[in-house]
Amino acid sequence: MTKLYHTRESAEASFPTGSWQSVVYKELVGQLTSDLRPFPCTFAINGYRNDDLRFLFQETPNIPEFGEQLAMFLEEARSIGQNAALLYLTGMETVEPLEDYSARFWTILNELAKIDRKPWPEDIPQDLDDPEWEFCFNGEPIFVVCTNPAHVKRQSRRSSTFAMSLQPRWVFDRILFSDRAANIVFNNIRKRMQPYDALPPSPALGRYKDPNVREAQQYVLSEDDSILRCPFHQLESKQVEDA
Repeated sequence: MTKLYHTRESAEASFPTGSWQSVVYKELVGQLTSDLRPFPCTFAINGYRNDDLRFLFQETPNIPEFGEQLAMFLEEARSIGQNAALLYLTGMETVEPLEDYSARFWTILNELAKIDRKPWPEDIPQDLDDPEWEFCFNGEPIFVVCTNPAHVKRQSRRSSTFAMSLQPRWVFDRILFSDRAANIVFNNIRKRMQPYDALPPSPALGRYKDPNVREAQQYVLSEDDSILRCPFHQLESKQVEDA
């Protein structure tokens, strides 16, 4: 299986100036390295600084290829670095309504679940309305974030194209090892959001496993205080089909 995702060095060297890959990549780097307008997510900033991020470019979604590359990334993620994440970046297009990007995002996760070759972890529930649910692939729980061009007020979730960030849960477990550590990290991120976004942090955001929080609702955020509805009760994984 050929590795198609890029390191920071290969992403900078592989695409000619003016290509959509170069444009999208440079925009992302600009967000993560700005001193005048610091990006709120310190996980992403540290990941870029330490070369822990990997970048997968697809002009249009190719789910079988995406799944192969995601599985390969997850197999080597612990050897990449402490803030390992796969950034999935797609081609330039006409801006769509936020609800359309949300539907695309969940369709992709559902299609990935269908082709997952490893069983869903036994300790992670299948029901998206369970506070302990989290998207899993290749046997790994993953926190997923959708960014897209429809965001105007919530700039921390804006990108010039449809994109996804996929970060293994163990990254957070290593850093958020206690309530005190978690509170320090999350309070810092929320403080950084205040000058970055044009509205307060979404009420959907919160700690994993908090009984009042649903992980799925954090993946795609709205442009106000409303919470976008996930179209699935359960993803169509092999485990569900075999039950």
